[in-house]
Amino acid sequence: MQDKEIVRLFLERNEKAVSAASEKYRAYCMKIAVNILNSQEDAEYCLNEVFLKAWEMIPPHEPEMLSAFLGKITRNCAVNMYKQATAQKRGGGEAELVYEELSEIVSGSSDVERDAENRELIAEINRFLKKQSAMKRSIFLCRYWYCDSVHDIAAEFMITENNVSTILNRTRKKLREYLQKRGFDI
Repeated sequence: MQDKEIVRLFLERNEKAVSAASEKYRAYCMKIAVNILNSQEDAEYCLNEVFLKAWEMIPPHEPEMLSAFLGKITRNCAVNMYKQATAQKRGGGEAELVYEELSEIVSGSSDVERDAENRELIAEINRFLKKQSAMKRSIFLCRYWYCDSVHDIAAEFMITENNVSTILNRTRKKLREYLQKRGFDI
């Protein structure tokens, strides 16, 4: 079923929308959740939340790209679950490594006073990524959005793990310099 048809079902409040979205995007969302949570069981629970949230959010939202919409819900849900789990104990999944790698560039602070600065930071990161080659941008997003392992990224792009690590390190360094030039405290 096409995305527009699935969104139409959501807008019509037809319960078939959830099963159609799940059938088409479950594997995609599961990959995101497992990469962050490092647990199949937790990822399954997360996906139940994802499709419930999609049901609650459409309408009023009418996503143009259903995959991106569901991917963002999945990522947010998984990150929230990860934060809850690691608040009690330290975990060992890819998410911890990803956040550690990015910690030198951006803070994980959720201070309300910084919301405007965070929005501007996101806009600047997006501008920076648009200036990168398609491959570097994709590798960066695979690692820091989807929390893919270096091993999986290397296999997907048919390059060595060392090459992936080098690209990520250089891109992080360039991003840090880019953000510092634009007045962000790093």
